[in-house]
Amino acid sequence: MKRFLIISRENAASEKPANKSKRTHPSMYKFTQHFCYVIFGCLILMAATAKAQIGRDSSSRPSLGRYQSGSSAAATPSKPQEYEIGGITVTGAKYLDEDLLLAVTGLTVGQKVHLPNDDGIAKAIRNLWKQELFANVHIDIAKYVGDKVFLNIVVEERPKLGRYNFKGIRKGEATELRDKINLVRARVITDGVKKEAVERIRKFYAEKGYGNIKVKVLEHPDSFSVNSVVVTFDIDKGSKTHINNVSISGNENASEARLKRTLKSSKQMARLSAYPADAINAYDDTTKRSFGKYVKNFGFLSVSKTLDALNPYFRPNFFSSSKFNQSKYEDDKQALVTYYNSLGYRDAIIEDDTIYTVANGNLNINIKVKEGHRYYFGDIKWKGNTKYKDEELSAILGIKKGDVYNQELLDTRLGKQLSPEGGEDVSSLYMDDGYLFFNVDAVETSVVGDTINYEMRVTEGQQATIRNITIAGNDRTNEHVIRRELRTLPGNKFKRSDLIRSQREIANLGFFDQEKIGIQPKPHPEDGTVDIEYTVAEKSSDQLQLSAGFGGGVKFYGNIGVVFNNFSIRNIFKPKYWDPLPVGDGQKFSINFSSNGAYYNSFNTSFTEPWLGGKKPNALTTSFVYSKYSGSSYGTDPNLSYIRTVGGGISLSKRLKWPDDNFVLTYGLNYQNYYLKDYALVGDFNNGYSNNLYAKVVLARYSVDQPLYPRSGSNISFTFQFTPPYSAFSNKDYANETSSEKYKWVEYHKYKFTADWYQKIAGNLVFKLSTKMGFMGYYDPALGFSPFERFQLGGDGLSGYSYFVGKDIISQRGYEVYAQNATIFNKFVAEVRYPFSLSPTSTIYGLMFVDAANAWDNFKQYNPFRLNRDAGVGIRIFLPMFGLLGLDYGIGFDRYDPANGITSFKDMSKFTFMLGFEPE
Repeated sequence: MKRFLIISRENAASEKPANKSKRTHPSMYKFTQHFCYVIFGCLILMAATAKAQIGRDSSSRPSLGRYQSGSSAAATPSKPQEYEIGGITVTGAKYLDEDLLLAVTGLTVGQKVHLPNDDGIAKAIRNLWKQELFANVHIDIAKYVGDKVFLNIVVEERPKLGRYNFKGIRKGEATELRDKINLVRARVITDGVKKEAVERIRKFYAEKGYGNIKVKVLEHPDSFSVNSVVVTFDIDKGSKTHINNVSISGNENASEARLKRTLKSSKQMARLSAYPADAINAYDDTTKRSFGKYVKNFGFLSVSKTLDALNPYFRPNFFSSSKFNQSKYEDDKQALVTYYNSLGYRDAIIEDDTIYTVANGNLNINIKVKEGHRYYFGDIKWKGNTKYKDEELSAILGIKKGDVYNQELLDTRLGKQLSPEGGEDVSSLYMDDGYLFFNVDAVETSVVGDTINYEMRVTEGQQATIRNITIAGNDRTNEHVIRRELRTLPGNKFKRSDLIRSQREIANLGFFDQEKIGIQPKPHPEDGTVDIEYTVAEKSSDQLQLSAGFGGGVKFYGNIGVVFNNFSIRNIFKPKYWDPLPVGDGQKFSINFSSNGAYYNSFNTSFTEPWLGGKKPNALTTSFVYSKYSGSSYGTDPNLSYIRTVGGGISLSKRLKWPDDNFVLTYGLNYQNYYLKDYALVGDFNNGYSNNLYAKVVLARYSVDQPLYPRSGSNISFTFQFTPPYSAFSNKDYANETSSEKYKWVEYHKYKFTADWYQKIAGNLVFKLSTKMGFMGYYDPALGFSPFERFQLGGDGLSGYSYFVGKDIISQRGYEVYAQNATIFNKFVAEVRYPFSLSPTSTIYGLMFVDAANAWDNFKQYNPFRLNRDAGVGIRIFLPMFGLLGLDYGIGFDRYDPANGITSFKDMSKFTFMLGFEPE
């Protein structure tokens, strides 16, 4: 509490000089008197101002109150005196309970206080401010009665938030903002709450590229609620802020173009202008480009230097986002420094940077770097290692004396972090042998000039044993389905490679979000054990296939099918496990029906138990198929000409341990019965029955990391399919037999090789390379090739088509079907893929492809260098409920035929739609 000493006018006038000889001159006296009046007035004004300010709302600190005396009370004591609180009143509380307010203050009648300054009263005011319910708080002294003091608590209540809305933006943006600013109705609205909401709005639009947003907060009383206000956020987004140009100065050992590529989120906008974008630079750039320098250095002989010279005038990056985001820009600056560190410039810094607006309303970014000296690795010594020799560790480290210093490379080779991708590094070497508690520290022992000498201090620890395995997040899938896929078993020695393999196996189940599979080792150094916790996030894996198509010889057709990928047959009679069918045991059940009315009907179903017996990954699959396809023209009787197929099969798959446990051997027996009625197939076999009993053996190796969007690994398979050589056990001369007798039991042997490789290029950009080959042979030359099980090449690979024509359908984008009854084919595919969304609700990626394929009727015609080529683009969308949706646009270059008028891309191109499956 501020105190003032006031001297009245009368007292000042009664004062007499102590020494008459030094009496002041009358005029000087009058001046002094007026001066005192001025001082007196100023003191009165200052006292009034200070008193008015006590209790004012302050965002920096609350008022400690004021003490006022009533007309009958004694003046506030100038020295601390003890009083007893005789009574407490509250003024200004219109909507709050006064008793509750008094309880918050902590003041009670009968409490002793020391005036003029009492800590209890100051604490009471602070307690009231902490409630954030008031715009103003102070405590007045109403009166004194003897040794008692009577207090009056004066408050000004804040209004509550009744409603809030947005002005100046679209409805969709307003909906998003409501989730961002997180305002709650009926809560007190404070300046801090409003400021936080405004900052969230600014951040929301800054991420969308609006850097000059203006927000006004308007309030008016809410007519529907007492003591409430309606808050309106008036938003002026302005125009999007793009990056006009990025200039980097001070770089001598790294090109500006290469440094700009490190700025992943701060890209320059596309440009086509006769005026250079870097004409203005906040720093003196002695390395600024010039046409003379470009010619002098023979830059026109280099594509990269030419593009760099054109960059200020022409930038074709029309699909790159050039929105400016401050937080991402800070990350980009760190990435630029990290890149310099990888070149050996570990002292490199961004000396200065500036961002300013240019005439077109966008931003220029100028960055000034200081590279410093380049450093090199010196001597590298190992200390503390007993398991492996120095030479072995140095070979794994792969860094030699004289190599350019690179901290990122050093950390990678040491394996400082547990990477899900694995890799050859020192840590993985130890951890794959159970040394979970292994640690290595790279200590700089000396820096001699530009050479850094290291000592690698190794702490090997003891080998860890797996103790407990816990799984969380599996709400629908039974735990044993996950556990049987794990390579980390209690009692086994810890191996990091087993963690990586277990993560891959869980992802390949297809029941969980592959981006959210978590593995958390929890080591226990005291007893040398480790607990491992797996966390998963369930996703829908069942698929409803609804599709329609046109073409492939069946005109318009419809398809409906259901695939349950996490089926449970043991719970089929337990309704509580139905969702909508019993789930949780990892079994697969599918049923599919396609129809074109009376002209085409196809039904097939299959069931797979992936762990037959529950102890080993031996998968049992059974299937059944029925189809009938009419060869009659539309409008005529469909039964005049048709082919009918009935069949099924059973197969068993077994995971092998050699050459490694990625290999799977599948063998099975299948049977199909064909009936033809005036249906032209191959040669003169048009009527009669034909039986196809064959064995099928598949040797496959599957190491793909994820099923929906693979980034690494391969899927390679070799298929051998054969029938018994019936002709070898018969004395018939098949050269003179009828077709019906020849093909009553078809015989053949067939081979197929398929391989898909996936390799990550950068980030999530993936390169896929595929090859497919097939060959069909016969036992008896008199019989020749079987009319069934041949290859058809071209078209879109119509789903289910192979069931009723008895052929393997091989698609090729950009072409119609051009080989109907081939016995040998080759196909090669190269794709570059990039994901737009890896969400479990919708995995979307785009691709660019080139294909080359052909098929031949026999081996004599075979020419592997004569292939039909195509190229194009496509998109894939995986929806959990519907499976694959895809669209490709391919241009078949070898369809060019001037003689038939096929000369334009329009004539040579073809759209291919995919519904529910990826064509072979």
